[in-house]
Amino acid sequence: MAQVIIKTAEEIERIKRACEIVAWVLQKVGEEIREGVSTEYLDKKAEDLIRGKGADPVFIGYRGYRHATCISVNEEIVHGIPGKKILKGGDIVGLDVGVKMAGYCGDTAATFPVGRIGKKVAKLLKTGKAALKAGIKQARAGNHLGDISAAIERVAKDNNYSVVRELYGHGIGKELHEDPLIPNFGQPGEGLKLKPGMVLAIEPMINIGGWKIKTLEDGWTVVTSDRSLSCHFEHTILITETEPEILTQLR
Repeated sequence: MAQVIIKTAEEIERIKRACEIVAWVLQKVGEEIREGVSTEYLDKKAEDLIRGKGADPVFIGYRGYRHATCISVNEEIVHGIPGKKILKGGDIVGLDVGVKMAGYCGDTAATFPVGRIGKKVAKLLKTGKAALKAGIKQARAGNHLGDISAAIERVAKDNNYSVVRELYGHGIGKELHEDPLIPNFGQPGEGLKLKPGMVLAIEPMINIGGWKIKTLEDGWTVVTSDRSLSCHFEHTILITETEPEILTQLR
């Protein structure tokens, strides 16, 4: 049974500060994504920005991970390791950033185009954003986790895409990953009942091809088994008495 932590008002304020920083970093590093740039450069930029705000890159040291970001290109779904890879026109780049500030975490991600992309790829990114929006809309007190999951899956299926079934969104707070796990597929009305004070990181991972995945020999990078393109979008959100509050959306 998931042990979901209901956050206090003080904890929520600390999480909001972490989320403000991570949202700003995602935007600033996203602006640097262009042809000819290395993923290593983007990661260094993110780390400098995070530390410049007095925060810590929470990914560094997580299960031995050594970078401030995960940067996943094209068929890489998540957990891509920054390095010497040079971006080229037509690529898509999933940028995932996490910070810890005053003991609390914020987590966000988006997939960016490099230069011009075709209509097929643009549709994938548009669908990923729509799936995240649909999932967040269901993140209301009284609803269930399955309502979030089903909404995400429905948007993907309506566009003839698949959702990754072995990786999940998650709770977040003092720890980067807390209960509950949030699948990107499911049935409405099933699973944990949502309550005010829950803080969730909702993150659709959507593939043009099949849903099956593979982890590369580096032990981190997750790719589509059929090497089809994949996108990843994520917001940290707060369950309230009324509408869900997106904490990683720039004001």
